[in-house]
Amino acid sequence: MDGSSLPQPIERPGGGPFAPGPLAVRWLGRTAYRDAWRLQHRLVAARAAGAIGDQLLLLEHDPVLTLGRHADESHVLAPPAELARRGIELVRVERGGEVTYHGPGQLVAYPILALERRGLLLRPLVRALETALVETCAGFGVAAARRDGHPGCWCDPDGPAPRKIGALGIRVERGISYHGIALNVSVELADFELIDPCGMPGVRSTSIAREAGRPDARPSTDDVARAAAVFAPALARALGASLEGTLPPAADPALVRAELEAMLSEAERAAVGERAGETAGERAGEATFERVPEPAVRSTG
Repeated sequence: MDGSSLPQPIERPGGGPFAPGPLAVRWLGRTAYRDAWRLQHRLVAARAAGAIGDQLLLLEHDPVLTLGRHADESHVLAPPAELARRGIELVRVERGGEVTYHGPGQLVAYPILALERRGLLLRPLVRALETALVETCAGFGVAAARRDGHPGCWCDPDGPAPRKIGALGIRVERGISYHGIALNVSVELADFELIDPCGMPGVRSTSIAREAGRPDARPSTDDVARAAAVFAPALARALGASLEGTLPPAADPALVRAELEAMLSEAERAAVGERAGETAGERAGEATFERVPEPAVRSTG
C-alpha cells in the first residue's frame, strides 16, 4: 500500500506521535457468525497480550440476527418459528446497540485495535469507521453521510426519508476494540423487515445496489469483496495507518484463514508457555522457601 497520502500520525496528548504499527487486513469471504465471533475473542486476547498487531477482518455472514448486550428483543418483529423456518439464528453479543441483521451481500468489518497505542478514544474510532463507510459508498457513486445521534451511515440523512445503509456497534475490552460495522452492498433488503433496524421502528434500510439504480440485484460475494477493497484503505486513511496484507480480488480467503490460524496458534502456545513458566517459578520459590531451616529457639527461663 502507498502510504504517501496518509494523514500525519496522531499526536499523544502532551507528547510525541504514537508508533502503533500497520493494520493487517484479512479478507475471509463467507464466514458463519459464531465462527467469526470466536475468532474475534481469540484475536482480542492475543492483541491484549501484545502477541500480534492490529487486525482488520473483512467478511460476509450467513443470515443471522444479533442483539447488543442491552438490546430490546421486542425489536425483533419475526416470531421464533419464522426465524427457524428461514434458518436465521438470534444471537446476543457484547457490543453496544440494538438488533442488527447480517447476511449475504453485506460487508462486515471487525477492527481489532489496541486503541491506546493508536491514540484513539472510542468516539474518534466511531468517526473513523463512519468516514470509511461514507467513502466506500462514494466509491460506488452513492452519496451517504453521518447522521447526528444515529451512529452508522445514511443516505439522505437530513431529508424527509433518511435511509440506513450502514450499521455500527463496537465493544472495547482490555483496551482492544472488536465487533464493528456492516455495510449493505447487495444484501436482500426484504430481510430487514424481520426487525426494527437498530431499534428504530419504521427506519428504511437501503443498499449500494439499490441506491446505484440496481434494485433487483441479488446478493453477491463478489460485490462484497469489491466493497471490502475500498473500505480497508479508507479506514486506514481515517486512522492514519498503513495497511499490510492482500485485498480482494487477489486475496484467497482459505489461505488468509490458514495464515490467521497459524498466527493465533503460535500466540496461544506462547501464552501457555509463559503461564507454565510463571507457575513453575512460583513452585520453585515455594520449594526454596520450604527448605530454609527454622531458626533455633533458645529458652532463657
